[in-house]
Amino acid sequence: MPSYSMGLAARLLRVSPETVRRWTETGRLPADRAADGSRAVDGVVLAAFAEERAAGMHPLPPGTAATSVRNSFAGIVTAVRLDDVAAQVEIQSGPHHVVSVVTRESVEQLGITVGSTVTARVKSTEVHIELP
Repeated sequence: MPSYSMGLAARLLRVSPETVRRWTETGRLPADRAADGSRAVDGVVLAAFAEERAAGMHPLPPGTAATSVRNSFAGIVTAVRLDDVAAQVEIQSGPHHVVSVVTRESVEQLGITVGSTVTARVKSTEVHIELP
C-alpha cells in the first residue's frame, strides 16, 4: 500500500506542507512516523481524507435542477472568446480552471459574460488517468 510524505500529500491536496503537518499534529489527518522520524500518510487514509475534504467544495447554486451529472463545478466566468459559430468559455471554480467550447448561440442565449456565475457540468465517456 502506498504512503505519502507530507510534501507529496500537500501537493495532492493542493495545500502547503505546513498545513498537512498541522493536520497531522492535531490528529485531523492520521500519519505514521518512519524510523528516520519523518511522517507519512497511508494512501487509503489520504484518499478518504481527500474525498471528505472535497465534499461540499463546489456546491450547486440554490434552485439548480437535479441531474445525473456528478462532476459539477460552480464558478465565475473569467473569459469568453467568440467566433462565428463557436465560443470558448473559461471558468474558475475554486482551484479548478475549466475551459469549454460551446456554440456562440448558446452563449448569447444564456447571456454568459465575464463575471457571470455559472455551473460547468462534465459528463464523459472516457477518463484518462496517468501516474506521475
